[in-house]
Amino acid sequence: MRAAFFDLDKTVIAKSSLVALGPEFHARGLLRRRTLVWAVFSHLLFLRFGADDDKLNKIRESVLKVTKGWDHDEVRALVAETINEVIEPLIYDEALELIDHHLSQGDEVWLVSMAPGEIVEPFAELLGITGAISSQAEIDEHGKFTGDMVFFAQGENKAIAVRELCERRGINIEESFAYSDSETDVPMLRTVGHAFAVNPDRQLAKVAHEESWPILSFSHPVRAHDRSRSHTPFVVSGIVIGVAAVLGRARLRRT
Repeated sequence: MRAAFFDLDKTVIAKSSLVALGPEFHARGLLRRRTLVWAVFSHLLFLRFGADDDKLNKIRESVLKVTKGWDHDEVRALVAETINEVIEPLIYDEALELIDHHLSQGDEVWLVSMAPGEIVEPFAELLGITGAISSQAEIDEHGKFTGDMVFFAQGENKAIAVRELCERRGINIEESFAYSDSETDVPMLRTVGHAFAVNPDRQLAKVAHEESWPILSFSHPVRAHDRSRSHTPFVVSGIVIGVAAVLGRARLRRT
């Protein structure tokens, strides 16, 4: 069995899921305006320059500080009510093509995201894929966020989680695929047999050239429910799978 592992932000969707939901959190009184403006500014820097481990750790600490005391059920309900209007229109058509193709080939498809499970898991359900690996915040006995993290799905932690999942589910990791935009996901990309850089930041683009990883450009957001209207079905996916096969044969010849 094979699997395809997709990063979420800037790989499957065109912007940060947390930033996209920011106005909704602000409208519910969960975020102050100053915090929302800071989040948007940070997102713009992230789009332009990418993010290393230090920047992502600072983002994590800021998010945990802001969310401390939030009600877990309220957050889940907010995401459920708004995901179709806020997140779904940001999905890249090219990502949907690849997801559809992997599913049609019998591959498992997983989102692997630094975003919290309260966002990633409902989104995985919306896409109709196998499941999600995501960050998990600590919840106290009253159903409130404590401000601590049980698991942070970032950097090497993503790679560890992918390896553990493959072992648990009997997935052939050497035949599996991974897609990401960020240099921080290099450990995950190196874990699988077929790695692809999607809209890569400058650091990942450099690594991709060094590792001979194909670089993909996703640029056409579309609603998931409109995927059947695509005028170029499976063009991207056909190219990707073909490239993977060629690289796989080249690897076998070298060994």
